Amino acid sequence: MSQKKKPARPKKRSHLLGVGLDNQDGHKRITTAPDFSIVGGSEKTHEQMTETVTKTFETLKHRGKTIHEVEPKELADIIHKSTPG
Repeated sequence: MSQKKKPARPKKRSHLLGVGLDNQDGHKRITTAPDFSIVGGSEKTHEQMTETVTKTFETLKHRGKTIHEVEPKELADIIHKSTPG
């Protein structure tokens, strides 16, 4: 009797995506990293989104977690606290 192997489950992947919609100067702003992408926005908005994501990942690192391990509610709280202004 042979045992069938279960198909390997794909690894859980998480990726933050920030989209800015207030661009009026025609510049195409894109910032990417393995775990996040930020596209669009005015210069100020794109900069604020980048700062938010940077602080979010710093907080996760400080807590010993990755984007793939954190619960959605905890991540939302971190993002909220990391947002400038």
